Amino acid sequence: MPQLVDHHCHGILREDLTRDGFEAYLTESPDPAPPGTSFFDTQLGFAVRRFCPPLLGLDPHCEPDVYLRERAKLGAEEVARRLLTAAGIAEFYVDTGLPGDLTTPQELAGLSGATAREIVRLEHLAERTAAAAKDPAEFLAVLDGRIAEAARTAAGFKSVVAYRHGLDLPPEPPGRRAVEDALARWLPTGGARITDPVLLRHLLWSAARTGRPLQLHTGFGDPDLRLHRADPLLLTEFIEAVRPTRCTLVLLHCYPYHRQAGYLAQVYPHVYADLGLTLSHTGARATAVLAEMLELTPFGKLLFSTDAHGLPELYLVGARLFRDAAAEVLGSWVERGAWADADADRVRDLVGAGNARRIYA
Repeated sequence: MPQLVDHHCHGILREDLTRDGFEAYLTESPDPAPPGTSFFDTQLGFAVRRFCPPLLGLDPHCEPDVYLRERAKLGAEEVARRLLTAAGIAEFYVDTGLPGDLTTPQELAGLSGATAREIVRLEHLAERTAAAAKDPAEFLAVLDGRIAEAARTAAGFKSVVAYRHGLDLPPEPPGRRAVEDALARWLPTGGARITDPVLLRHLLWSAARTGRPLQLHTGFGDPDLRLHRADPLLLTEFIEAVRPTRCTLVLLHCYPYHRQAGYLAQVYPHVYADLGLTLSHTGARATAVLAEMLELTPFGKLLFSTDAHGLPELYLVGARLFRDAAAEVLGSWVERGAWADADADRVRDLVGAGNARRIYA
């Protein structure tokens, strides 16, 4: 089984879950399923029931309550070990900026037998810095130091500017005076959720100047964003402006703008793309979506990730759907004579692990 590098994921929960608690991780909605319905009745829910029960000694496609009873009997830690090991992921790059009692990168590595590196979320870093800063000058000095340290130790940076404002930001870095004025308004909040576009631009440029990879959420997510403002094409001028920094930009998730992301990855040498949680949420249609992503995206510019969060099931589902979709898509092209068998193997390995290892080295 070819190894995978999951270049964008999160920690998992340590505790057992009720059915409602489990279902909350099968959707991007913050609300429970309407009465009489279930989030198991989604492409992701069906994929969990297809791939995960055999690892717990159950039949594929067993009923959700049967699966959850066996899951509770085994306990969260044992289930995590089984599912994470079966996913066959060799390296995890873990965004540590989400709230909640989630495993650290080191704990995730221990449960899976893999290795793990941290991805530093810029907005979370700024909010933690603000809580201890007395004035704008102190904040900027401390933030610069923390970003420099992260550039030395972490795999890269991540921004959720799509959630906090939208991707339609002015492309140029803000001036020092503008940043200080914005900080004078924001610092008295003690590190409240950062949404000021001047400060968000400052964070993007501070990370880009380190030359380390910068992940950017694009495309769908929970209702905290406005989808029309998460189209990666809105980043075009920023992509052009940031190029001299030699920073690699990685467009995450992208759906339903995955063809736009593929275009950007083709025409700009420092832009890469992934499908992230898209394959998990499209489930049985993952093959079609992966094929669409491979229409324009250069094969050395596409990366695998799960964006798994909370449930170890999401790592297994993401890995299995990618492997199955890649085998079906690339295999069909080999069968038609469009591709050589060796080229299909090489592209699968590039997307699954090689591209991530190269750009995050």
